[in-house]
Amino acid sequence: MMFNFKIIGSLLGILLIINGVFMLLCLPVSLFYQEGGVFPLTMSGLTSAGVGVCLWWYTRKRTSDTLSKRDGYLIVTSVWLAMSLVGTLPYIFSGAIPNFTNAFFETISGFTTTGATILNDIESLPKGILFWRSLTQWMGGMGIIVLAVAILPLLGIGGMQLFVAEAPGLKPDKLQPRITETAKRLWIIYVGLTMAEFVLLLLGGMSVFDALNHSLTTMASGGFSTKQDSIAHFNSPYIQYVIIIFMFIAGTNFTLIYFGFKGNFRKVWANEEFRVYFIGILFMSIIVSIGLFVSTDAGLELSFRDALFQVVSIITTTGFVSADYTTWIPGLTILIFMFMFLGASAGSTAGGVKIVRHLLLLKNGVLELKRQIHPAAIIPVRLNKKAVSQEITSNVLAFIMIYLTIYVISSFVMGLIGLDFVTALGSVAASLGNVGPGFGSVGPAHNFAHIPITGKWFLSFLMLLGRLELFTVLILITPYFWKRN
Repeated sequence: MMFNFKIIGSLLGILLIINGVFMLLCLPVSLFYQEGGVFPLTMSGLTSAGVGVCLWWYTRKRTSDTLSKRDGYLIVTSVWLAMSLVGTLPYIFSGAIPNFTNAFFETISGFTTTGATILNDIESLPKGILFWRSLTQWMGGMGIIVLAVAILPLLGIGGMQLFVAEAPGLKPDKLQPRITETAKRLWIIYVGLTMAEFVLLLLGGMSVFDALNHSLTTMASGGFSTKQDSIAHFNSPYIQYVIIIFMFIAGTNFTLIYFGFKGNFRKVWANEEFRVYFIGILFMSIIVSIGLFVSTDAGLELSFRDALFQVVSIITTTGFVSADYTTWIPGLTILIFMFMFLGASAGSTAGGVKIVRHLLLLKNGVLELKRQIHPAAIIPVRLNKKAVSQEITSNVLAFIMIYLTIYVISSFVMGLIGLDFVTALGSVAASLGNVGPGFGSVGPAHNFAHIPITGKWFLSFLMLLGRLELFTVLILITPYFWKRN
C-alpha cells in the first residue's frame, strides 16, 4: 500500500482523545465560575474522546509500524483539520458561536496560533469557553504533532517523519539523539516558561484567570486575549514589559532556549539568526519609538513601550495589541505592515517566513554579485560559519517565491470577494503570516466578523497553509504525491 492508513487512523484517534482530555480540563474553570459551560464542554470532550477511541480501536491491529514521509505529511494536515473541526464543538454546543463557519474560523485561528477573531464581545463568553479558546493556541503553539511524537513510543511508532513535517523552520534540531526525547524536552521548556509568565503576571495584578490565559497564548505566539481591547485593557507598564519578554522568548529558537537554560550563553549569541532577531527588534523599536515621540503627545517611555510591544508582537506573530498601530503616521504603519512578512526564529512557536530565510536570501543575493565578477569561483552561502547546502538555499528561494505568489493571488481573491484594497492586503498578510490583526477593517480596533463566508473559509485555509509552512499542505494537492512509486 502507498499509505499506512492503519497507523494514520491510530495516531489520529490518539490525538482526538488528547483533544477531548484538554476539553474536559476546562470543566474546573466552568464549575468554579458557574457560567453554564459545564454541559457543552462535557459533551464536547466526550464526543472528541469517543470518536478518538473508536478510530483507535478500529485501527489498532496493524501489520506495520513504519511511517513513510508521505504518511507524515498526510497525518499532519489531517490532524490539524480534524482537531479544528472537533474543536468547534464547545463553541457550538454552548451557543457562544452558533454559526459553524465562524466557529471553525475561531478554532483554526486558535490551533494555528493566528489570533484572528470574529468575536465582538469577548468578555461575555463563559470563562470555560474562553479557557478552551486559549488552550487551542497553547496546544497549537508547540505543535500537537510534537506532543504526539513524545508519546509515539507507547504506540510502537517512530515519529521522525511527523516531526520533520510539522516542526517550523528549515530543519528541526535535535536536542537529544532520540527524537522523542527532543519532543519531551521541548514540552518541558514550554510548560515551564508558561508557568513562569503566569506567576509574573499574577505579581503584576492580573487575576488568576487572565494571567493563566495570557500566559498560554503568549508562549504560543497566539495572541488570543480574554479582553476585547487585548493588552491595552490592562494599562499596566509592568504587564506589558512581562509580555514583551515572553513574546520575545516564544519567538526564539527553542533549541537556543535549551542551551540558555544549560548556561551555554556563548552558543546562543553565536547563532546568527538570534543576533539578527535581537538587534533587529531593538533597532526597529528605537526607530518606531522616535517616530511616535515626534508625531504624538506620548512621553518618551510610553513611546518606547508601545513601539517595542508592537514590534515584538508583530515580528513574533503573536498579535497582542497595546496601541492601534493603524492610527500612527503612515511611515510607521508601513513599517508594521512590512514586519508581518518577517516572522521570528526558526524552531520557535512564531509563524511567518522566519528570519533565517530572509538572512539566507540576503546572503545569497550578496554572493551573487561576487559570482558575477568571479564566475568560476565556488562561493558557498555560510550560516553560523558553516556552508549551507545548495538544497537548503534552493528551498529557501522556492519558499519565499511561493509565499509571495500566494500572497498576491490571495489578496486578489479577497478583493474579488468584496474587501477593499487595504483590508484585502491586510487580512491575507495577517492570516498567511499567522499574525492575527491586520489592516483596514480587520485592524486592531476591529475583527474578522464582517468578512463574507467565502472569505472566512479562504482565510482559514491560508492560516493552515502558513502554520504548516506551505510545503506540508501544498504537497498534498500535487498529482505525484498520490501516485505509486
